Amino acid sequence: MGASESVPQKSIHEFTVKDYKNQDVDLSMYKGKALLVVNVASKCGLTDSNYTQLTDLYNKYKDQGLEILAFPCNQFLSQEPGTSQDAQEFACTRYKAEYPIFQKVHVNGPRTEPVYKFLKTNKSGFLGNRIKWNFTKFLVDKDGHVLARYGPSTTPLAIEADIKKALGVDM
Repeated sequence: MGASESVPQKSIHEFTVKDYKNQDVDLSMYKGKALLVVNVASKCGLTDSNYTQLTDLYNKYKDQGLEILAFPCNQFLSQEPGTSQDAQEFACTRYKAEYPIFQKVHVNGPRTEPVYKFLKTNKSGFLGNRIKWNFTKFLVDKDGHVLARYGPSTTPLAIEADIKKALGVDM
């Protein structure tokens, strides 16, 4: 195990990321919302089920305060080969995604996006702090704290009860 990376931030709301057009997005705009943060890929065996279910969950819970933050990542067998804009067009055209698709990021290694360092430090997984594969999911509460981490094989609908709890929605 390597030394853990220092992450002084206490909330995801302290980060600024880039959208697919390379514009800054201050994540403090999501204060008061439950977040599902996902590293996505368009050419993965898990793509269809995950994007379909993410869109279903978003449509069902967006009015109760759910936001899905999708970060395209090409680190796993080059399964997100195009540009950030290609990833956004794919998700929005093919899967009717209305949630934000951000700029392509690294989720592992020396160029890891800072928000992913924060997520991984707060909830390690099967491989410690490393992201195992596409469609790893982090559930973040309304105050910006990481509640849970789910592996790629856990479908979005399988965590619906946790999302409802984070939203304060009656079961």
